[in-house]
Amino acid sequence: MDALSSRRWAPHVTVATVVCRAGQVLLVEEEKDGRRVLNQPAGHLDPGESLVEAAVRETREETGWEVRPTAFIGTYQWNAPDGTPFLRFAFAAEPLRHHPDQALDSGIVQALWLTPAALQADMARLRSPLVWQTVSDWLAGQRHPLSILRQVP
Repeated sequence: MDALSSRRWAPHVTVATVVCRAGQVLLVEEEKDGRRVLNQPAGHLDPGESLVEAAVRETREETGWEVRPTAFIGTYQWNAPDGTPFLRFAFAAEPLRHHPDQALDSGIVQALWLTPAALQADMARLRSPLVWQTVSDWLAGQRHPLSILRQVP
């Protein structure tokens, strides 16, 4: 490996979905480093899939909810405390159908609906600052058309 390639930024590309129903947002409670933390349905982009496809897939795998993405909220760059870089693409989505018998991803304790106020009151349990920042931006009305995202063949 040459000196230039060893300095290249190689973030983990992830997606997250803000799903709202009756004034509550869909969250997951998950095990992370021996703690139970709260996060949006979120996960890594798989090879060959679009960002929107990844958001739909991750939401279904982690919560049992089928969703329809309605808007792009934004892109978030963050370095975890251990130095791991993340580039997160966040979406707004509407819930379509729940599959309560579906097994959830490994590490997911449960899917739950919380008001934004309840989430904000439990900031110490957030998996990362990205969780509240994304919800806060969504609450502020930050929405962009999905058409701004392109997957070029």
